[in-house]
Amino acid sequence: MATKVVIYGLSTEGYSLACQIALNGGDVQIIDESTPSAISIKQDIAKSYPSVQALKDDEPLLAMTSIDAAISKAQVLVFAPRIRKTGQDIKIEINSKFKDAVSNIKKGCNVVYGLGTGFGGNSENISLLEHVTGLKVGKNISYYYYPLSKESTIKPYIGSSDSKENETLKKLLTNEKKFNFLSLNSAEYFHAIDILKQFSSQTSILEVCKFAKDSVTKSDLNSEKLGELYLDDFIDGLFDLRSLSSSFEGASSLMYLINGSMKGLDGYIKRLIDETRLILKKNELKASRTKILLLWTLDQHEMKGEKIEKLLELETKLKDYIGDVESISQPVDIFQNDKTTIIVVCSKRDFDYIMKNNKDDELIILKANPLCLSLIHISEPTRPY
Repeated sequence: MATKVVIYGLSTEGYSLACQIALNGGDVQIIDESTPSAISIKQDIAKSYPSVQALKDDEPLLAMTSIDAAISKAQVLVFAPRIRKTGQDIKIEINSKFKDAVSNIKKGCNVVYGLGTGFGGNSENISLLEHVTGLKVGKNISYYYYPLSKESTIKPYIGSSDSKENETLKKLLTNEKKFNFLSLNSAEYFHAIDILKQFSSQTSILEVCKFAKDSVTKSDLNSEKLGELYLDDFIDGLFDLRSLSSSFEGASSLMYLINGSMKGLDGYIKRLIDETRLILKKNELKASRTKILLLWTLDQHEMKGEKIEKLLELETKLKDYIGDVESISQPVDIFQNDKTTIIVVCSKRDFDYIMKNNKDDELIILKANPLCLSLIHISEPTRPY
């Protein structure tokens, strides 16, 4: 008999896992937090709809049950919600949703926590889980830590409250032979290493590229794949980095690494704004006669809202200097206005799109990459300046 799996959160990561579980033979339902129902994901749905957006756009007829009924029968419950609050409100939102997710679980359920946490975060989750349910982890329920990401690469490990291998869970989550069940502490440390490696590398690139001023140096660095990295890439995992930061107090080498990465990102946002202002100055453009378009196609269904937050921050700060600022995603006819348009392109996908689809005669493009390259795009050819 198929294992009954419930995923709490119709997020990109949650849906991707639901499809994978359905294709691996699991009986899986996914809870859309915005509606009071659990949607059944069958193999045909998993094959036909590659994303949450595709599923929502087509609105196929899906089998539904109430959330309480679905959770009470779940043998595996995966927590993969969409988090949209910022600052101090994030923890309140997460805890509120976690309580909703686990309040009706029964004995024997395996709870899988899919958000990245800082050190000790899983101990707090277990305390909350036991308080809400009256059940005991290690006695009549099990708890696992499996931070989900949008990447297709699946982590080769999962944190477990008893460190023991669970063959049923392993078959549902992965087809890989090498998949280790670790202690919760070990899984937290491995995830921290992954996040810190990513941000340390990115911060090094951003900080060094600040010194590239002349066109020859910029061109050399651009040819070495650095030009392929964009703001979109730099923000990935910021939620997890912040979670790590909140688990430490006082000065330590680790805090210097974390704070340095966060300051590096803040500095880069400021640099993007300065570069935009510089374009106005170089081209003798008046702020009142200039329109700024922030082109960043975001996945609105991601678990974490860090990119939405950074886009809003960039838009707000640019408006301090130029009144007409708008954020857009893969437009068709956006250039029909009487102002000079500067497009700040925030992802490689968006850059490729605009280079292919621009029908405008002349367009100023600022690439939000480590080199902040400016281009004037005239129909076919492109020339840096």
